[in-house]
Amino acid sequence: MANPAHTGSEWVDELVRFLRTQPGVSAVRIDPAAHKVSVATVGQVDLAGFEAKLAETIAAIEAKLAARAGGNAPMGFSLRTEGTATVLGRDSCVTAEKMWLWREMEWPEIKAEPAPEEQEWRTLAVLATVCGVAGLAGASLEFFAHGSPWAAKLFFAVGLVAGGWDAAVDTWENLKKREVDIHFLMLAVAVGAVCIGAWGEAVLLLFLFSASGAMEEYALDRTQREVSALLKTSPKHATIVTAEGREEEVAVERLQVGQRVRVKPGEAFAADGVVLSGKSASDESALTGEANPVEKREGDQVFSGTLNLWGAMDYQVARLPSESTLQKIIRLIQTAQKLRAPSERFTDKFGTGYTYAVIGGATLMFLVWWLGFRLPAFENTPEVRSAFYRAMTLMVVASPCALVLSIPSAILAAIAWGARHGVLFRGGAAIEKLAEVDAVALDKTGTLTTGELAVVGCESYPHGREREVLQLAYTLEAKSHHPIARAIVRHAKNEGLSELAVEDFQSLTGQGLRGKVEGATLLLGRRELLESGPLAEWAKALPPAAAELSEVWVLGKDLVGRVLLKDQIRAESRGVLAELKAAGLHTVMLTGDRRHAAEAVAKELGLDEVRAGLSPEDKVAAIQALRAQGRVIAMVGDGVNDAPSLAAADVSVAMGARGSDAALEQAEVILMHDRIENFLAAERLSRRARAVIRQNLAISLGVVVVMVVATAFGAVPLAVGVAAHEGSTLVVCVNSLRLLFGRNA
Repeated sequence: MANPAHTGSEWVDELVRFLRTQPGVSAVRIDPAAHKVSVATVGQVDLAGFEAKLAETIAAIEAKLAARAGGNAPMGFSLRTEGTATVLGRDSCVTAEKMWLWREMEWPEIKAEPAPEEQEWRTLAVLATVCGVAGLAGASLEFFAHGSPWAAKLFFAVGLVAGGWDAAVDTWENLKKREVDIHFLMLAVAVGAVCIGAWGEAVLLLFLFSASGAMEEYALDRTQREVSALLKTSPKHATIVTAEGREEEVAVERLQVGQRVRVKPGEAFAADGVVLSGKSASDESALTGEANPVEKREGDQVFSGTLNLWGAMDYQVARLPSESTLQKIIRLIQTAQKLRAPSERFTDKFGTGYTYAVIGGATLMFLVWWLGFRLPAFENTPEVRSAFYRAMTLMVVASPCALVLSIPSAILAAIAWGARHGVLFRGGAAIEKLAEVDAVALDKTGTLTTGELAVVGCESYPHGREREVLQLAYTLEAKSHHPIARAIVRHAKNEGLSELAVEDFQSLTGQGLRGKVEGATLLLGRRELLESGPLAEWAKALPPAAAELSEVWVLGKDLVGRVLLKDQIRAESRGVLAELKAAGLHTVMLTGDRRHAAEAVAKELGLDEVRAGLSPEDKVAAIQALRAQGRVIAMVGDGVNDAPSLAAADVSVAMGARGSDAALEQAEVILMHDRIENFLAAERLSRRARAVIRQNLAISLGVVVVMVVATAFGAVPLAVGVAAHEGSTLVVCVNSLRLLFGRNA
């Protein structure tokens, strides 16, 4: 059988290994978008024995699954897709596959935030504090009590143990794997300092090293706490309303699409859904960062994990809890934290090799100072520092602590800020690339516009009976679920109109609706209804609707009229585009809509360029044409037809609420709740993150270069080298935290 290492995809390899160890399983079906996993067996098999192994396998490759990387199955296995799911199974005939018994398994649960006593940064902070206090006590005794050097060394020893404990644990684990890193380097320098009698400098080194480690863990903890805050908002129980009208409390996992759920004031919505009855407002700050309550009434969407504020409501479950907006957010954030930026991967690889280079370089310089310049090997005098002392100082100042932290600390802080403010990054690469964008391509419907029609006018023939036209349209459309029907019904209710009694209601496929009101036939539909009937000649003289408008005609007993509707431009779109242009970004609309409608919207919003009437292939060609001009392009879209152009763009951005699964799957940046203004926040955040990364690299590399040169050509005190090295590490961590705590990205 072929080696799975040659399949071309790590996640396929993992599943192949799982199947090879589980002879009772014929295939595995995984759907990372819906977080579903199923296994196929032939006949009854006890699955309890390998549930843990399957969960471990899925958890290990979850980030790769979300990326949906391609791959080939090795010999003896087959790989195929079924919608958004992928099936990997053993080679078999069609007849054998029909005998497979599919069973859905539990997707690995996300671990909650550790309790405060388990948080590593607290432990490191305590150890750093003990080290610092012991070091100060030792230095005080050494300065004031000259007759008791042993007491000072006792305190120094306590400081060395406390400050070096975490580094020693990590070093031991690495040595068992035959690896060394900066923790080994710090311990080596501390031991060397003790050997030459510089106990105080050794404690200072480990204090600053452990303090910077605590700061690093604190930054990571703050990042993870943003995800945990979302996890805590996820409700555990829901109150369903049965067909008989009884209330029944069930676990959230048991909710099904279509069920009626009742939520009371102060409770969280258990699943994504649509309001059936009642009126209230919800606190959606956990998902979008929106501070103001969002009003909810019949027909509005509600989202899992958001808080119902003051009114009782019933809503219908639209998505399973595992597929809710909240769960998608959590999975996206966790995936993003696993996917590293290109520069971050560089520093990860760079760290270990650089550590070896520092140790080798310090050893070489020791020999040069000792044998070449005839400096004392180990003995220090007031006039001359030994070669060993200088080598220890060189190892300290050349250590890459700050350099290794400079990029990941900024990337993680930026991801956390975005998650808290409704911008989800799928990884550090998206943050880096977005900062380089100089052109933004945007879809029209659902991106620059709301994608929801609204009534903007009503006309009647004869004139003066517009309210009657609207009431008749409302009477028929109340029986329909078309988007146009929803808009007319909503507008009529706001106008205070009442629905009339209808008999013999009928839907005319592709044309409209028909019914009888007060014994007279009533028709509603497109212009063709007039043009194909006795009013055909008269209808030809009717003025056409403007390009950006949709029209619905109503034919009553003695009345003809039409309702005009328009896709509403997002209130924020104009301001967003103005700020993008002010920042020097070229804006272009890519839409499949008619040119007149597209140009009307573009003129109102002030876009630089419009390309209309495009198919999905045309949108991809437009992206490629823009790139041929030397531009770095971000594409913002929401529909299935946008998915190819999202994949073709340098940075893909999807609208989070309306976005199709295909668009969300391609997106590297997701704007929650379709807030187009969040694109500005994402773009500014990426630029700030790039600036912080550059600052961090300048600080870390600058300190290393200056101190290495100073140490090589002069005797730099070890304490100064320690302070410069660890001080730069602290500065890098604090500088990155500015991204997390910044009020405006």
